[in-house]
Amino acid sequence: QVQLVESGGGLVQAGDSLRLSCAASGRTLSSYAMGWFRQAPGKEREFVSRISNLGRNTYYTDSVKGRFTISRDNAKNTAYLQMNSLKPEDTAVYYCAADPRGGTTRFKEDDYSYWGQGTQVTVSS
Repeated sequence: QVQLVESGGGLVQAGDSLRLSCAASGRTLSSYAMGWFRQAPGKEREFVSRISNLGRNTYYTDSVKGRFTISRDNAKNTAYLQMNSLKPEDTAVYYCAADPRGGTTRFKEDDYSYWGQGTQVTVSS
């Protein structure tokens, strides 16, 4: 069993930056791919980014490419999402998730076995 806890959300202005963290406990994350998803009010949860288990491969949804950077520190059992040049449309609850098939390329929610409780990111214009 893996427990995931997100932190780092908050209220910022457009153009600001935030760094989200996802700390894991229960098992080492080194065999898991990590993903970030987000859910805006009234919308379905959507894929944001993914990083393979050893950090060699990263993936982003088009709307965040060039602004967000996913990373991980397996020694700290933590994944990160650096978000720069934030826009009001980035406002959402952000969730981290762990996929036990760490070396694959998968983007669907059902591919992830463990989820955090979410952290709110609000970007004002």
